Amino acid sequence: MPESSSSVPIDVANPFFTESPLELGYPPFDAIAFEHYAPAFARGMAEETAEVDAIATQSAPPSFANTIAALEVSGQLLNRVSRVFYSMTSVKSDPAVRALEQELAVTMAEHTDNILLNQALFARISQLYEQRSTAGLDAESVRLIESYYRDYVRAGAALTEAQQARMREINAQLSVLQIQYNQNILNESNELAIVVESQEALTGLDAGSINAAAKAARDNNTEGNFLLPLVNTSDQPLLAQLQNRSLRERIHRASLSRGNRGNAFDNRQTLVSILRLRAERAQLLGYDNHADYVLDVQTAGTVEAVNDRLTALIERAVANVRREGEALQALIEHDDEDFRLAAWDWSYYSEKLRAEQFEFDDSQLRDYLELENVLTRGVFFAAEQLYGISFRERFDLPVYEDGVRVFEVFDPVGTTQALFIADLYARPSKRGGGWTNSYVSQSDLLGSRAVVAINLNITQPAENDPTLLTLDEVTTLFHEFGHALHNIFSDVTFPYFSGSRVPRDFVEFPSQVNEMWVTWPEVLRNYAVHFETGEPLPTALLNRINDVQQFNQGFATTEYLAASLLDQRLHQLAPNAVPDAAHILDFEVQVLSDAGIPLDKVPPRYRSTYFRHIMGGYSAGYYSYIWSEVLDADTVEWFKENGGLQRANGERFRQALLSRGGSVDAMTLYRNFRGRDPAIEPLLSRRGLL
Repeated sequence: MPESSSSVPIDVANPFFTESPLELGYPPFDAIAFEHYAPAFARGMAEETAEVDAIATQSAPPSFANTIAALEVSGQLLNRVSRVFYSMTSVKSDPAVRALEQELAVTMAEHTDNILLNQALFARISQLYEQRSTAGLDAESVRLIESYYRDYVRAGAALTEAQQARMREINAQLSVLQIQYNQNILNESNELAIVVESQEALTGLDAGSINAAAKAARDNNTEGNFLLPLVNTSDQPLLAQLQNRSLRERIHRASLSRGNRGNAFDNRQTLVSILRLRAERAQLLGYDNHADYVLDVQTAGTVEAVNDRLTALIERAVANVRREGEALQALIEHDDEDFRLAAWDWSYYSEKLRAEQFEFDDSQLRDYLELENVLTRGVFFAAEQLYGISFRERFDLPVYEDGVRVFEVFDPVGTTQALFIADLYARPSKRGGGWTNSYVSQSDLLGSRAVVAINLNITQPAENDPTLLTLDEVTTLFHEFGHALHNIFSDVTFPYFSGSRVPRDFVEFPSQVNEMWVTWPEVLRNYAVHFETGEPLPTALLNRINDVQQFNQGFATTEYLAASLLDQRLHQLAPNAVPDAAHILDFEVQVLSDAGIPLDKVPPRYRSTYFRHIMGGYSAGYYSYIWSEVLDADTVEWFKENGGLQRANGERFRQALLSRGGSVDAMTLYRNFRGRDPAIEPLLSRRGLL
């Protein structure tokens, strides 16, 4: 266990012990060694403990400056090391990092509890909370007091001593179990990567994908074979191309087996323990269950509101997916095949049907979706046109992995606004999916500007091959950059409210809005050029992209809603109602079957044993994507009504929403921007649910 005593000696060679000398506090990755983490965590916790104790025990009466603002600037060393280390656990993990992550779990949970359950500190915060309306403070400061008070109450500061003791035990156990669950997912995905011995079995894949699979096999010491890594989701993208049905089935079954194979990485008991502890903690705090606890501070507000929304959408989506399944079965029979449509057939025959109906398939696009063009002439171009910002790649700043890129972001008058890190390629040490994280958050109080990173898992091509993307990968890149913009444009006083620190069911809204530029004609024409010839995407193909937007939306919507429903049902259980490990997957099947979801054809996007979202901020919150999409679809209509990709529109969106972070109530921000509450009809139309 890392030392936690304030007697830890200062090591001047430890880069975390002082602020980074690099621009905007950019982490000095080239100076950071694994050996620096434990001492930095130890000293960081010791320093923050001393700072918090000084705030809590001072003789001066509580004021905003000596209590709330003082807490906002405390713990800087711990913040520096935490942001780097916990990023590395996701992007550059190894056995040593994973072991330290486990070691730190209980220590960090205890440290957090010591602050949030500090009774002297809570008394000061409570007094300021009671006096907040008469203290002559500005609105952001009042909101900060209210936020601190709420956080301390929700952490258990108002509980009895015995209840707080149990809260500490629960938090310590959860800190270990949640890390174990996530590490099991990474280990399972690596262990279950599909080894294929014959190139003939890969018929249907393009040359670039085959070369990448051969390279992955070489990197994994299986020279002469082909390695197909698994991505996060249940449905695997390669199933859309592979003609070999038995290989499709093998990949699909491997995907669904993650975390429930009875091996060392089995997540069933881990999940059950987490669910029971979360439910018990919620009841300690006076809530019915964990979902009730989570939703109390989201824009949705209540369990009932989320259940009603999901139920209404699921009914419509399942009706669509059944019609889609019938069309795919008819195509199978038209091809003189005698099998019934199964989950591993859906993507393959869906692509065939789309090609027949629209003379379009994703493989036609890939030659026009080269990564560099998509990033600079698509993602950056849209931001430049909309917000007036510009980008310059920096080669003088260190990175933690070859292939990671850094860009300086300039505001419209040429002043440095932020630093942006793009870590886009998959590797065995990196968790799956796409996400955004901040190394430095904007804050006027701290005088800081954003250093933000986006992380994707694009397959690394073979040497000298171009990186050609699917349309889904392009969409993910635009999506994650939307999160980055939320942080880059942040203009708040306090770090608590910086960037994307907003309710979970609002945080996806700006990122989903940014997806609209993927197929916006002006943007698409700019980046969709042939990687060899530079020829633009043919007009006929460009037009068909928009024609197929609603194709297969029944499947896409149903698999997402199935996961959202599963997340809710798991977290709406009381502690004694959580099934045991032997029956947790039976519960999953029952929940989804009762909702009418045809699991033999459409499994949930994530099963409960590899549902990484619900181990972090998305527990009882995976519904957030569809909740935010209501706002997103309505906002896209606003952009269309007001001329689309124009500086005036970008400036309004930036000033009214992106810059405000969490400093104002989320739905108040939306109403101020849109002039009314969001309408659901644009979402229903987009998803083909009207």
